[in-house]
Amino acid sequence: MKIQTRSSIRRHVPIQHGGKNSRNFRENILDFSSNISPAGIPKNVKSLLGTSLKKIENYPDNDSSSLILSLKKYTGLDKTNLVVGNGAIEIIYNFCFAFLSEKSRVLIPIPTFQEYETASKLNNSKTSFFKTMDLSEDIDSFISKIPKNGCVFLCNPNNPTGKLITKKEILSIIKASKKLSTIVFVDECFIELVPDANESVIKYVKKFDNLFVLRSLTKSFGIPGIRIGYGAASKQIIEILQKIKIPWSINSLAQDAGIIALKNESHLNKSKEIIKKESKFIKNKIAKLEGYECQNSSTNFILIKTKQDSKNIQNQLLKQKILIRDCKNFRGLNNHFIRVAIKSHKDNLKLVNALEKIS
Repeated sequence: MKIQTRSSIRRHVPIQHGGKNSRNFRENILDFSSNISPAGIPKNVKSLLGTSLKKIENYPDNDSSSLILSLKKYTGLDKTNLVVGNGAIEIIYNFCFAFLSEKSRVLIPIPTFQEYETASKLNNSKTSFFKTMDLSEDIDSFISKIPKNGCVFLCNPNNPTGKLITKKEILSIIKASKKLSTIVFVDECFIELVPDANESVIKYVKKFDNLFVLRSLTKSFGIPGIRIGYGAASKQIIEILQKIKIPWSINSLAQDAGIIALKNESHLNKSKEIIKKESKFIKNKIAKLEGYECQNSSTNFILIKTKQDSKNIQNQLLKQKILIRDCKNFRGLNNHFIRVAIKSHKDNLKLVNALEKIS
């Protein structure tokens, strides 16, 4: 029997991401491939998880009511403007399922997070790309490419380049898109890990009904194993996403961890202090190595251009039990780019010393 399915599913190739589990590592690996807060998990989140195990005897709150109330307080938005998901990635796929089709035109600046493209193509959208290493330098040209009745994806700060575009620049894209009846999807999963600026547009979902903003507790609060993300948009967009959300997708432990994590503003401040200091340290050290060029980054990871093949560098570092992100599978990049996360000074020193041995 020949199993039938949609052509978009037959063409679909899952994206390979970073992380210790990306290649079934069984030894102690120092992971620079995952862009997680360098301050680690908040202590009160760790404590909570040990006392919340009894909750797994029952189904979780399908509406995540308490978590939504915490997000309402945290963001200053109404609960009708908020939706939660099993990680930010679930929200990306739900968004594309809800709002994109074979008639939709999608514009994506590259290089960027690959799942926007993958999720769009699963819904047979007509996807086009705008190549730029710094969107701020190409705003006018990008705006001229915005499609009608479609969708624009933006990652701010961008993964993997770390480039941050200003609130003013994003608003110009939103306004131009609104005239064309196009939705703007702004991924702000790393924006809370930017030390020196606040360019978030999350408050503007009250003003623009064509704006959707994505956030992640995974990155900001160092809890990647507990999948939890949230989105903010107009009441109309959120109502649609709530309709298609998988029941009980946010487990009880994740809901509780999210509520506690959101109370840790001091933890975020600690993360940003580390990022600011250690980013400068890594850039200064790597600048002295032949064959490596750090790109300017506003957040907790750095894209590095290399003379050597990126896979070779990754393999050489693995021999020293260090994992970095080989960026050749990012559309718009090639096999001469790697990405490293900002970690503790002790760990960052190990990375620099390891790179010195293979430079």
